[in-house]
Amino acid sequence: MKKALESTGTDWETLEQVYGWVHQLAHVLGEEDVPTEERQLRFLLILLHMQQQAGQLDPRWQQALGHFLKVTRSYAPHLFFCYQIADLPRTNNGLEQSFGSVRRSERRATGRRGAVPGLVVHGAVRVQAALATRVKTFTAHDLSPYDIQAWRAVRAEVSSRQERRCKQSRFRKDPPAYLADLERRLLSC
Repeated sequence: MKKALESTGTDWETLEQVYGWVHQLAHVLGEEDVPTEERQLRFLLILLHMQQQAGQLDPRWQQALGHFLKVTRSYAPHLFFCYQIADLPRTNNGLEQSFGSVRRSERRATGRRGAVPGLVVHGAVRVQAALATRVKTFTAHDLSPYDIQAWRAVRAEVSSRQERRCKQSRFRKDPPAYLADLERRLLSC
C-alpha cells in the first residue's frame, strides 16, 4: 500500500489541509441562526487565511488554490442572499425545483407539453405569484397595489413583452408582408 501511495505522488497532508479549509467554508455556510454579516465575515476570514497559506504550498497546489479562491471570490457577494431573504432556497437545485414545480403546474393547467407562452410573456409576474402562494394565502387587501408607479412599471414591461411576441408571430407567419408594412410606416414618417 505504501508503494501505491508513493506512486501516485499525492501530498496527502496538503490535501487534508486544503480540504479542511473547504469543509470550514461549508460549515460557515451551513450554520443555523448566525447573523448574515457574521457569517460573511467568517467566510471571508477563511478565504484570507487560505490565501496567506497558499504561498507555502507546492506550485501545483498554489495554482489549484488560486483558481478556487478566484472563483469563490467572484461568487462570494451572491452567496449570502439566501440568508437575507426568507424562504429563498439555498442552492441552485432548490431554485430549479421551485421553477420546475411552476412549469409543471402550468403544463398540467394548460395541457401543453412545451413552454407555455403565457409563462414566457408573463414569467416575472407568474413565477413570483406561483411561488408566493405556496408560502402564504393572500387576501384581497394584500393584492391591491400599494405602489402604483411600481405596478405600472411591471404592467408596462409585461405589455411590451407581449407586444414583441405578437410581432415575432406576425413576422414568422408572413415575413414579406411584415417587412413591407414596416417599410411603409418608416417612409411615411
